[in-house]
Amino acid sequence: MSLLVTGGCGFIGSHLVDELVEKKCDVVVLDNLSGSTVENIEGHVKSGRVKLVVGDVKDYEKVKKCVKDVEVVFHFAAQADVRRSVSDPRSDYEINVHGTINVLEAMRNSDVKRMVFASSGGTLYGEAIQVPTPESLAPHPISPYGAAKAACEMYLSAYYSCYGISSLSLRYANIIGPRSTHGVIYDFYWKLKKDPKKLEILGDGKQRKSYMYVSDCVDATLHLVEKTDGFDVFNVGSEESLTVRELAEIVVKELGLNDVEFHYTGGRGGWVGDVPLSLLDISKLKKTGWKPKVTIEEGIKRYVRWLITKYGAL
Repeated sequence: MSLLVTGGCGFIGSHLVDELVEKKCDVVVLDNLSGSTVENIEGHVKSGRVKLVVGDVKDYEKVKKCVKDVEVVFHFAAQADVRRSVSDPRSDYEINVHGTINVLEAMRNSDVKRMVFASSGGTLYGEAIQVPTPESLAPHPISPYGAAKAACEMYLSAYYSCYGISSLSLRYANIIGPRSTHGVIYDFYWKLKKDPKKLEILGDGKQRKSYMYVSDCVDATLHLVEKTDGFDVFNVGSEESLTVRELAEIVVKELGLNDVEFHYTGGRGGWVGDVPLSLLDISKLKKTGWKPKVTIEEGIKRYVRWLITKYGAL
C-alpha cells in the first residue's frame, strides 16, 4: 500500500512511519522540518523504504505532487503549540486550516479517497461540561489551535459528503514519548537540568490531564484505520489522569532528585488557552477491541529515560 504522511519527520508522525515501514508499506513523507528532524526517519530514507519530500502543506502544488498515486493520507503536519496559536493566530490558521484544505483539495483532484487526521482532544473540547468527555459533546475550543482543529473536522465532514473522501479524525490526548521536543515533561527536564533544586510549574499545579504513550497512540491509530470508513471521530487516549504536580513528582523521582522545591506561577491554567481539566471518554475506542497497554506513569518514566539518554543526566 502506498501512503503519504504529512509531518512524518515529527514526533508522532515519525513513530507512525516506523510502523508503516514495518508493515511493508510504501511511504512518502512531506515535512518542512520547521519543528522536526530528518534524524527521526533517516534510516528509512537511506534504505529507500521512505521517500522524503521537504516541503510545506501551505504549498498546494507540492502537496499535489506528493498525493499523486497514494491510497491513504495520514495528515499529521501541524503547528502544535497552543501558546504560539494565541500569540499568532493567523499563522496557526494558515498552517492548520489552510494547510488541511490544501491536502483535501489535492486528494480531491487526485482521486485519493482516505485520510487519517491528527486532531486534538483537550483543545477541541475546551472546558468541557462533561468529564470524561465523549465524542458526542460539541467542541468548545478556548484557543485558536483548538478552533483550527474543530474547523478542520468540519471540512473533513463536508469533503466526505460532497466528494466521497473518507476521513478518520483522531482526537488525541496529550501524547508523550521519545522524539517529543515540547510539552510539560520536556520543559520540566530542561528546567531541572538548569537548576535541580527548584522547579517552576505553570499554573497552580492542580490542572488534571490525561496522557498517552506514543506507542499506544500509533497502535490505536493503525487499529482504527482498519475498522472505520466514511467520516468518523474517535477519542484516543487513556482512562487515567494526573495533576501537573503529580506528574512533576514522577519526573523528579525518575531523574533521581531529592528535595526539589516546587514554585507555582498561579492560576487555574498554565497559560492563555490552557485547558485545566481534560480527560477523554474512550468507550467508543474500547468497543472496537482496543485498549491502552502502557500506563501513564510507565510512559512518563520511559520518556524521562529517553531524555536522559538523548541529552544527558542531571
